[in-house]
Amino acid sequence: MFRSVAFVLCAVSTPVAAETWQPEEAAMRGHVGFLASDEMKGREAGSPEYDIAARYVAAQFETMGLKPAGAKDSYIQPVPLVTFRAADEGSIFLLNKNTETRLEFGVDYLPGTTPLAPQLTLTAPLVFAGFGVVAPDFKRDDYAGIDVKGKIVVLLAGAPSTLPTEERAHYANTVSKRELAAKRGAVGIILVDTPTREKVAAFTLRARNWRYLGATWADANGTASYPGGTAPVLASVSLLGAAKLFAGLPGGADAIYAASESKAANPKRTDLPLRARVALNTEIKRVMSSNVAGILEGSDPVLKDQVIVLSGHLDHTGICPEVKGDNICNGAMDNAMGIASMIEVAHGFKHSKAVPKRSLLFLAVTAEEKGLVGADYFAQNPTVPKANLVANVNLDMPIVTYDFSDIVAFGAERSSIGPAVARAGASMGISLVADPQPEQSLFTRSDHYRFVQQGIPSVFLVTGPGGNGAAAGAAFLKANYHQPSDDMNLPINWGAAAKFVGLNLAIARDLADAKDRPRWKQGDFFGTLFNGYGALSDTSANND
Repeated sequence: MFRSVAFVLCAVSTPVAAETWQPEEAAMRGHVGFLASDEMKGREAGSPEYDIAARYVAAQFETMGLKPAGAKDSYIQPVPLVTFRAADEGSIFLLNKNTETRLEFGVDYLPGTTPLAPQLTLTAPLVFAGFGVVAPDFKRDDYAGIDVKGKIVVLLAGAPSTLPTEERAHYANTVSKRELAAKRGAVGIILVDTPTREKVAAFTLRARNWRYLGATWADANGTASYPGGTAPVLASVSLLGAAKLFAGLPGGADAIYAASESKAANPKRTDLPLRARVALNTEIKRVMSSNVAGILEGSDPVLKDQVIVLSGHLDHTGICPEVKGDNICNGAMDNAMGIASMIEVAHGFKHSKAVPKRSLLFLAVTAEEKGLVGADYFAQNPTVPKANLVANVNLDMPIVTYDFSDIVAFGAERSSIGPAVARAGASMGISLVADPQPEQSLFTRSDHYRFVQQGIPSVFLVTGPGGNGAAAGAAFLKANYHQPSDDMNLPINWGAAAKFVGLNLAIARDLADAKDRPRWKQGDFFGTLFNGYGALSDTSANND
């Protein structure tokens, strides 16, 4: 396989004069050029092309002498994926004492899915539980005073505007809503659009992609990982559908929305004078994919057991809707650039005279584009002892079409990783700046968050808004993100790409050689929520 990868690399690389690029720039261009070539067909998780990309990364790790850190003394960690999508439109009827009303597909609702069963039918009473948030730190419990056992819980999409943006993103997540409902005995969830959500994710646009392919992973028994699965999302309901759901309440949907968007963002929770009869059909398939892992063992006899993870997602979206005759979403910036950066950081360490004190694990994960699935699989099924994982630095879609002068590290303010990033940047004249778009809640939207959920301090690094950065980022997101044009025709600044490698090498070196292991800041919301090292008290920090 390695020989065939090398052959393909020669076939797809674009010839350039050797003197055009510095060695580190040429290396980056070679990696990205191969991974983002048309022959890779967008590296969709589970595809043969993704498997070739994984073998390419494994070959790079082997060439550098990294120790295999996958399964069975290899670089490959098999990831059993379970994909699922709506098989048909399903049906939802609202029942009261005298009548039944059928909701209209694509107008009132879109069907939910579950990877746990191809068919789901149930009839149950409806109860409204606001946003479905239980947040003791913010003195909020949307389930207080209501009984949801054996009922379908109707929940507003999103989370209260009174919560900080990143905490709000956590509680708005569908998994959080499922888990909280399931814990209280609910048998399903109906998510209801709000005027706020309609502005940013119009129901009519989502209806065009109603058979969106979801994914998760299967455990050793073949059971799909699906937290809160006893309370699956049965439907997503539009503003029009909400008017029918809430018609029996005083003021109807308008009153619910007014209360949800008020200063308190706290609509009254109550039983609805309705039952719902739901039928869903889900198309479920199983496919194998893989993560790729290699480790550079630390030099310190004690600290080498502590492992710093540098990660990036290897997959992209594969074949996509055609634009100007092109239907391959190559994923050059997203995230061939991140993977190339990780490979070259490993290369830098292997050619350094000073071996880092802590061990460094280089991890390319699958199925990020399907819901951070590969990272979740590794974080819950690590190939090294989980207690040894002390930090994660995630590289995802660094935009290097300009010479960046600053960096954003999402989550930097939450742990001791932030100061390490700042020190590394300062050594290169690069500033660490705050998240310029906190409303996007990016801290919860990339692979590092799966490590956060295991209590591991983590950051997600991207190039910053300084100089031409804000304009370059906006231009990429508008014209190239998840489009066929995210390819080698982008005006990539290979010098900036090499600088990004140097920055991450410096960050990893700082973390690996520091006296103290990385730790959460005391009292941090996410560190405390997931029982992370250092978050609960000063006395929890030590060097063991």
